[in-house]
Amino acid sequence: MGSAMGKSGDGAEPRAGKLRWLWLTALVIALDLGTKAMATTMLSYGSPVPVMPLFNFTLLHNTGAAFSFLAGAAGWQRWFFVILALVVSVVLVLWLRKLERHETWSAIAFALILGGALGNVYDRVVHGYVVDFLHFYWQNWHFPAFNLADTAITVGAAMIILDTFRKPADAGTKGD
Repeated sequence: MGSAMGKSGDGAEPRAGKLRWLWLTALVIALDLGTKAMATTMLSYGSPVPVMPLFNFTLLHNTGAAFSFLAGAAGWQRWFFVILALVVSVVLVLWLRKLERHETWSAIAFALILGGALGNVYDRVVHGYVVDFLHFYWQNWHFPAFNLADTAITVGAAMIILDTFRKPADAGTKGD
């Protein structure tokens, strides 16, 4: 049996092999925090800056979760979402660590979600809110503003959902 620290000589990948995808997590965090810093520096709070039809940069502070869920709560939600995101992050690292070499799609999905979760955790801890600035709209309809961390979480979650449809049938049901 192989060691978690290296190859056993039988061709098995070390247990931590999929943790190499943490570079993608770090990239998501860096891009997310960098773009949020630029938005905070260059934009005035609540003032839309048209980029193209249907899309503005609009600096907003979200004290809630996705789509401002619980934004109006009394403040307890800040630490609730920090703890929740940290627990999810630990679970994702553990899952990432257990993935097989051929499960690259899942590794990318987990790394994206992890990067997005940690980018937003940073905002909640440091600022007390998440910085959002990407704002799509159509006439009088406005999609809630979001950021790159939210995008990474959404793409990662979509990849996991798509993966459930693209996996082959369970080997135990073949030939029945």
